[in-house]
Amino acid sequence: MKILFHPEPQQISLAAVLYALGDPVRLDIVNQLAASGELTCNAFDCEIAKSTLSHHFKILRESGVIYSRKEGTQHLNSLRREELDNLFPGLLASVLGSLSASA
Repeated sequence: MKILFHPEPQQISLAAVLYALGDPVRLDIVNQLAASGELTCNAFDCEIAKSTLSHHFKILRESGVIYSRKEGTQHLNSLRREELDNLFPGLLASVLGSLSASA
């Protein structure tokens, strides 16, 4: 089984997080996770190819925005909200708030 890379909190950089959040599809993934908590990869409402969606999950995971864990044949994804709030206070709330304001 392939081990998924998750950076330690001290390895998470603001530049990587901002890069990850700078894509509309990844922002939508983060927004859905914020609203629903932990979700499997196939539970997301994104109309893109599965391979493209997997790439977006990889960017979010390797930047430290989400945590993915394997349970059976599924990957369960969740926001690393506490770590992000400790490292960059208010960033995630501002990003999510701007999505709500523009809806």
